[in-house]
Amino acid sequence: MTPPADSHTPILPHPTELDRQDPLARYRDEFVIDDPDLIYLDGNSLGRLPKRTVARMREVVEHEWGARLIRGWNEGWFTAPQRIGGKIAQLIGAAADEVLVGDSTSVDLFKLIMAALHARPGRTKVVTDDLNFPSDLYVMQGAVKLAGPNYQLQITHSADGITANDDALSKAIDADTALVALTHTAFKSGFVYDMGAVTEMAHRAGALMLWDLCHSVGALPLALDDHRADLAVGCTYKYLNGGPGSPAFLFVRRDLQEWLVNPVWGWFGQKGQFDFALNYQPARGMTRMLTGTPSILSLAAIEPAIDLMLEARVERLRAKSVEQTEYLIALWEQWLKPLGVTLNSPRDASCRGSHVSLGHPEGLRIDRALIEDMRVIPDFRYPDNIRLGIAPLYTRFADIYEGMSRLRRVITERLYEKYSIERPEVT
Repeated sequence: MTPPADSHTPILPHPTELDRQDPLARYRDEFVIDDPDLIYLDGNSLGRLPKRTVARMREVVEHEWGARLIRGWNEGWFTAPQRIGGKIAQLIGAAADEVLVGDSTSVDLFKLIMAALHARPGRTKVVTDDLNFPSDLYVMQGAVKLAGPNYQLQITHSADGITANDDALSKAIDADTALVALTHTAFKSGFVYDMGAVTEMAHRAGALMLWDLCHSVGALPLALDDHRADLAVGCTYKYLNGGPGSPAFLFVRRDLQEWLVNPVWGWFGQKGQFDFALNYQPARGMTRMLTGTPSILSLAAIEPAIDLMLEARVERLRAKSVEQTEYLIALWEQWLKPLGVTLNSPRDASCRGSHVSLGHPEGLRIDRALIEDMRVIPDFRYPDNIRLGIAPLYTRFADIYEGMSRLRRVITERLYEKYSIERPEVT
């Protein structure tokens, strides 16, 4: 049935009909879904497992490692960080030789922050804002402390906790700023920054611009080179479906690569590494940003998922994401807004990513009731955000409709009241 409506409420399309018309619907069958009754709305935290990844992992473990042994390094392993980075480059609007895969997002972020500070002598400030992911802030705090007593991190503040404060950013970025570092899609609200405008703001002051793309890559078309972005990092376990803890990627614009110094030297970033020279000399290009031996099994799990994303095309994924988040917000407006649930994401789809945050004073307990009683998996972000992630490769309109219906029931029947306010280890 369609959502109930009175004479003043528009009747929403039936979710089954929307799924029938969906040109991307066939991609859902590419994923392992062993419980069709489970409504999974957390692909913005951990993507589903592609069936192709299962086959690829079996191949790399049984054949490449099991049979080929160390010969695998000359049969595709050695160049995997560059090869897979080149594929991710297609998703972020970069050249193939500007992206590498390896390490975690935090480690890659540290490398680029320290490299940027070294490249801007005489400038002692890093500028960010409070919409940034806390781990990014911790890395920045550590980096400026290591850089020396004269360095500082300036954190500007959002006026509403949802959207960026452009005026505050503009005032903070000055002649002392070495680096501006922001999350392109805010992890709580889903707000999307104007990459071109903010990058230009940084460049006018002579600062480098670093973007965290974790909540953007695979969900939004990106154009790093068109916007002259300098640096970027991103993870592969959210919309790219690379698996829990899968390696991150980093981007350095081509003209900056020979100028930046990787602060963590290791043999995979060494020129002629198998010469085993006793003194470090960086390799050319992006390879200099590598450090230690890459995790081949983790890299192998990423590649089939990225191939799937490239087949589907991110422009089509974005179009479906907008349609689905608009559908979700329409259901919120009809069903949940009257119950005191707030929209904690931008209403304008042009500055909203692929997750929607809904606010309620009992958000944590509602989240727990959804997971434990209603077979709906969202996630919770302090203080009151219930995040609903839309992953267009496998999320159906029926999932959104049913998930919102179950959420409404949790609130109207107060099913959350049996849960304590104690937070589980992972929310």
